[in-house]
Order: sequence, then C-alpha cells, then structure tokens
Amino acid sequence: MIHFLYLLGFAFFVSLAFAIFANGTLRSRVIYGLKTFGQFVIISLVLAWILYFVPW
Repeated sequence: MIHFLYLLGFAFFVSLAFAIFANGTLRSRVIYGLKTFGQFVIISLVLAWILYFVPW
C-alpha cells in the first residue's frame, strides 16, 4: 500500500511541476496537469499488473 501512496505523491508533484511550467491559460494548464497525473497513475498500474505475471 505504501508504494501506491508514493506513486500518487510522485505523480502529483511531477504533474504539478509540468502544469506550472506549461504554456497556455490557467484552464489549459490545470487540464494538462490532471491529464498527466491520470496518465502517470494509469500507466504505472497497467505496467505493475503486466509485470506481476512475469516469472522472475
């Protein structure tokens, strides 16, 4: 569970930095930040699910 919280924290702060440094209006930067946050979380969960079945 702690790994998931780290993932959310990392995704939040990186998305916040991306949104702050992006060009455009405030609305477009907020949407961009939310989209990057969602992409971080979804892609990480999909990769974790795929790697769960890889026999190491």
